[in-house]
Amino acid sequence: MPSSPSRELETFPNPCPGREYVVRFECPEFTCLCPKTGQPDFAMFRIEYAPAEKNIELKSLKLYLWSFRDEGHFHEAVTNRILDDLVSACSPRWMKIQGDFNIRGGIRTVVEAEYRVR
Repeated sequence: MPSSPSRELETFPNPCPGREYVVRFECPEFTCLCPKTGQPDFAMFRIEYAPAEKNIELKSLKLYLWSFRDEGHFHEAVTNRILDDLVSACSPRWMKIQGDFNIRGGIRTVVEAEYRVR
């Protein structure tokens, strides 16, 4: 296999650091494990941010999200961890992420977390 999961998030210089603009990613193939049952949880992650000096590099984002596949996480915890890691990597003007988890046991969970420069 040419790639493997990685928690390393790479960035590149923002080509327009003087302009506020929005970058949106949709990641429909996120998986992790339920920490109670060990069964897979599937989610669509939506990420929006206004870059400051750095942008998130897409391949590293894919490998980063893949790294959760075999780990148990509560929906709220993994959504907030992803936000924290992305903010730490690129220091955006603002960022919002949404974890939209598939129905399990008749309940659909949507977790939103947001970061703004204070």
